[in-house]
Amino acid sequence: MGAQKSIHAGKAKIDVNVDFTHKLCTYLMLNTFRSDDNPLSLVIGSLCIKHPNLFGGSEKLDVSWDKGLYDSNILIAYRRPREECFAHQSFVVQHSLSPEIGIHGIPVNNFSRSGSGGVNLSRLSVGMDLKEPASSKWSSTTSIKFEHVRPLNDDGRNISMDRDGFALTCSGSPHDSMVVLKQESRHTKANDHSFFHFNLQIEQGIPVLSKWIIFNRFKFVATKGIKLGPTLLLTRLTGGSIVGDMAPYQAFSIGGLGSVRGYGEGAVGSGRSCLVANSELTLPLTKMLEGAIFMDCGTDLRTGYLVPGNPALRHGKPGSGVGLGYGLRFKSQFGHFQVDYAINAFKQRTLYFGLSNLAS
Repeated sequence: MGAQKSIHAGKAKIDVNVDFTHKLCTYLMLNTFRSDDNPLSLVIGSLCIKHPNLFGGSEKLDVSWDKGLYDSNILIAYRRPREECFAHQSFVVQHSLSPEIGIHGIPVNNFSRSGSGGVNLSRLSVGMDLKEPASSKWSSTTSIKFEHVRPLNDDGRNISMDRDGFALTCSGSPHDSMVVLKQESRHTKANDHSFFHFNLQIEQGIPVLSKWIIFNRFKFVATKGIKLGPTLLLTRLTGGSIVGDMAPYQAFSIGGLGSVRGYGEGAVGSGRSCLVANSELTLPLTKMLEGAIFMDCGTDLRTGYLVPGNPALRHGKPGSGVGLGYGLRFKSQFGHFQVDYAINAFKQRTLYFGLSNLAS
């Protein structure tokens, strides 16, 4: 149950979306064992303000605020106009607050769900993005940002150690600071019978000060789709690794929707490296309805013990997992609805629901 409204104020546009969703929806998918008597905690919504000509020179200002049951994200982006042959500049300020379930969550119900580990992350980043002009198939974005990360408990207080007494930051203090240079490259190729998409992200921690984190982290996602008569075979391979200094929250979490279905978020493992493979075959049943069968598998490549504090071992995560299942996809003019039924290697069954591409 919710409401959505668009308001035009001069050249600016304000989009408001409020969803009065009961906690049960999230409890069924992410059992966090958290309670809150504040009635506002039941509200899920978003607020977006866009101005296409802030100072009369086609400068764009985007301000967005998204609130979930236990997380929130505030983003302010200012974009200056540039010639087509030059990189587009964006100045970005972002603050997010979210539970760190993927790393510190406790697997329950034969790893089908993840309970709260009592750790939340507050992230503040300030920086600049440079989006290079796209070629025929390649596009890239370079960004440099200052990041400030603070672990919090469920009461919103600063903490530096988890419930077992292990450090939550790389510095051992209540916060980590870093300057991160990030390069993201994307390649897309498509025709009438297939498509291929490749995304590569490389992050480098720059030691501006001696106590700041120095690391190199990369992640890639390769997606291939092939039409086989009326069916579509979709495969995706995701991998990554990190070297250098590392805080637990920088680990790769494996498990959950978008990773290995049939498991809770991060319930398969969390390591310095990861490799996840997804395969899905969809078949049209009606004009708006499709059926799907899928198989997901993932592994931390036996790098869980290399994460500071080894949270994967302490929470009994297996380090690798396989999920099988089937589902339905319903597409309409109002949005796309998806439901998946998955079973993991421990024969625990999980039902996933998704709603996307909502009409405004």
